[in-house]
Amino acid sequence: MLQTPLINFHRESGARLVDFAGWEMPVVYKSITEEHNDTRQHCTMFDVSHMGRVEFRGPDAAALVERLNTRNIGSGKPGMCRYSHICRDDGGILDDVIVSCFEERFLIVCNASNREKLLGWFDQQRKGFDVDIKDRTLETAMVAIQGPEAIETLSQLLPIPIDDIKRYRFKTGNVMGNDYYLARSGYTGEDGFEIVLPANIAMAAVRMLMSQSEDIGRPIKPAGLGARDTLRLEAGMPLYGHELSEDWDSITAGQAWCVDLTKDFIGQPALQRIQQEGPKQKVVGCELDGKRIARHGAVIVHDGTPAGVITSGTLSPTLGRNIAMGLVRTDLSEPGTEFEIDIRGKMTAAKVVPVPFYKKPK
Repeated sequence: MLQTPLINFHRESGARLVDFAGWEMPVVYKSITEEHNDTRQHCTMFDVSHMGRVEFRGPDAAALVERLNTRNIGSGKPGMCRYSHICRDDGGILDDVIVSCFEERFLIVCNASNREKLLGWFDQQRKGFDVDIKDRTLETAMVAIQGPEAIETLSQLLPIPIDDIKRYRFKTGNVMGNDYYLARSGYTGEDGFEIVLPANIAMAAVRMLMSQSEDIGRPIKPAGLGARDTLRLEAGMPLYGHELSEDWDSITAGQAWCVDLTKDFIGQPALQRIQQEGPKQKVVGCELDGKRIARHGAVIVHDGTPAGVITSGTLSPTLGRNIAMGLVRTDLSEPGTEFEIDIRGKMTAAKVVPVPFYKKPK
């Protein structure tokens, strides 16, 4: 099993460690609800070093990255990040990624469970392109600092100004000969940054950051994968293997906004056809009556007939009600549509609601 450069920090902090996509990862330190609320109200740190970080360089790097991604990457200027999908020829989603544009290279951040699959896909698709592809995952660490206090706290702790970094923009720098990358992005519905730095300095950097945050009276607390999941679900953000899959496409997944059908990319003809004909199913937000939680795989029933499946569900710590996302027939996807969910043999009333379920206060 792979371990992140912060494994000793997690052990020292009392984390419960689990196998996640072949990595030993912290699922919780104290309680999922406490870590969730700390993120919504203050500031927390997530170790996301398990996510893949793959670098593209060379004369044809831009052309290959463009061909691989559903999003228009070429119009991005250096210092910009873009959320995108990578699809098969038939439109099935291989992964959702963040693509960062540097002056001389591109960085694709992917899901841990899909890294090996994507590396094989990249190698298959690179034929005819003059490009150098390197997997930087194991030689770097990546942490996410998230929450309403994240910007003000990090502004006092980091050696460079960060207030001028807009959402989905990044800066790079160098400290004592070590390069780092700092992007204003995240996966919680809150503001914050994701930081990539060399693996060999990650422990020292995180310990210093946590200690100094205590010193200024704005402690950054650790949070695990459990809280990361409830936070992203409240924010209506899809999770690969749940709302995103090779079994369906970006439009069905409700992510048409990250697809540019005017450009040439792998899967474009299939997605264009689906857009024109209309998807047969859609991923929607759901709100449930009562206290029963609809988990992944629960069947959605309409007029006594199976009509879809729940992809994710939880009791929202912020909203205090049961929420879920599910894949349903398109004719049942409008907000307000009512149906039932079979939760371990008992039917629970639910309805379609807009996502995100939670929006951070302005």
